[in-house]
Parts: sequence; C-alpha cells; structure tokens
Amino acid sequence: MGIFDMFKDKNENDDFDPLADLELVKMKVGYYVDYDLKTWEVTACNRYDYGDGLYGDEWELTTGREKIFLERTEDDEVYWSISKKMPIGKIDGNIHRYIMDNDDPPNEIVVEATSYYLDESGSAYFMKGGKGPKIGFIQWEFIDDDEENFIAIEQWGEEEFEAARGRYVEEYEFSNILPGQ
Repeated sequence: MGIFDMFKDKNENDDFDPLADLELVKMKVGYYVDYDLKTWEVTACNRYDYGDGLYGDEWELTTGREKIFLERTEDDEVYWSISKKMPIGKIDGNIHRYIMDNDDPPNEIVVEATSYYLDESGSAYFMKGGKGPKIGFIQWEFIDDDEENFIAIEQWGEEEFEAARGRYVEEYEFSNILPGQ
C-alpha cells in the first residue's frame, strides 16, 4: 500500500472511468446531459430489436415537464435522432382508421402543412429497461423533403397507435454528460 492509497475513498467505483464513460452511448438512468440549451436527466433506457442483429438504444430525457427521446441506431453507420410524442390526430386525415382499414398507412402524410413520405416500415420488439420481455409492434417512419425531420407511427396491438415527431441530430450537439448520484 502506497502513501496515497491511504487517502483513497474506499467507496469509489473503480470501474467508472470519467473520460471514457461520459459518452452518449454509455449514459444510464440518473445521468445528466445538456442539449438545446437545457440540462436533461436520463429517466429511462430502453432497447429495440429490429431483427437481423440490428438494435436501437433509446434514452428518455426529461427536464421540468418536458420529455424527449434520444435514439441511436446503427446500420452501416450510426444515426442519432431526437423525438417527442405527439397526438396521432395531428396527422391530417384519420390515419388511425386508414391503417385499420388498409393494414398500412398511405405513402404520404401531412402534419401542419408539411408533407412526409414513407421511408421505412417493419416490425420490431421493444424491451423496457433494455431487458425482456420483448413487446412486439409495427413502425412506419416518414421523412420530409429535406430528409432531416420525421414522423414515426407505431402500432401496438390491434387498435393502439402512437406517433412521434423528430429530427436527426449529431452527437456533438450534446455536451456536459455527468453521472447522477
């Protein structure tokens, strides 16, 4: 035992590396991160299984009463996005009824006078907390003309739908990642 070892806090987590572990991809519940001039707390970490070895990670971020979702997916390269839930009724037309009648949405949807075009669709599994049980759902993703903003529609079960509006972001837009208590 060296002289400086006597002053070392015995409760320190020796596995935590403050330089290597303060990355977006390594955030855990209780972490804090700055984005869009606000400090957000990570309140949940979830995982998506898209099949064929493709996974997505999602962090629920909250500040005050506001809640957003940061998602990371990797398919040849890494993609980051931020989204926020929105009422499905904000999509022009009765999209809920259209999907129920046709098993799929139309190829184009309109939200607040902006057109979005079907880009991807498929089934996946959601794992709350990053672990099972796996809950199946179907997702359709629509992008705008600039391919920077999107609308996601998810179908959970026969008649339950959710929608989210988001945009693609870069990792450098986030800063000051700090572990929680």
